[in-house]
Amino acid sequence: MKLNELKKPKGHTFNSKRIGRGIGSGKGKTSGSGHKGQKARSGVAVNGFEGGQMPLFRRLPKFGFTNIGRTDYIELNLEDIQKIIEKNKITEDQVINIELLKKLSIIKKKNNLKLKVLGRGEMSSKNSIECGKISKSAQEKANKTGNSITIN
Repeated sequence: MKLNELKKPKGHTFNSKRIGRGIGSGKGKTSGSGHKGQKARSGVAVNGFEGGQMPLFRRLPKFGFTNIGRTDYIELNLEDIQKIIEKNKITEDQVINIELLKKLSIIKKKNNLKLKVLGRGEMSSKNSIECGKISKSAQEKANKTGNSITIN
């Protein structure tokens, strides 16, 4: 066994550098703060401060509007729903809804979004669909194949 063949034991971590403990430590004297100035002192708060000039975040105009009552949707096309049905071997008596998609881990469990069905592609299986919204083309295609759709 040679010195270069030694391995660190599992879970080994290095101790953090102790600042202000003498010149030999590599972080002695000024303790990594340089010399004088505002940033060398304790209690520094320089975030966004530009030496008395009006800060950038105050120079820029405020604009826009955020609607706090907005509802977000997860959008799925008919072809995506068909792929999900084929991949997970969903029977025709099961309802396609948010709960089922969460159960199959297609959507994250903590998501509180609603489902919106869009009309790209075709759907061959006759599963019933529960959604928050549906596009006109998807509605027509689903009715053509005999799928029952409930909007909640």
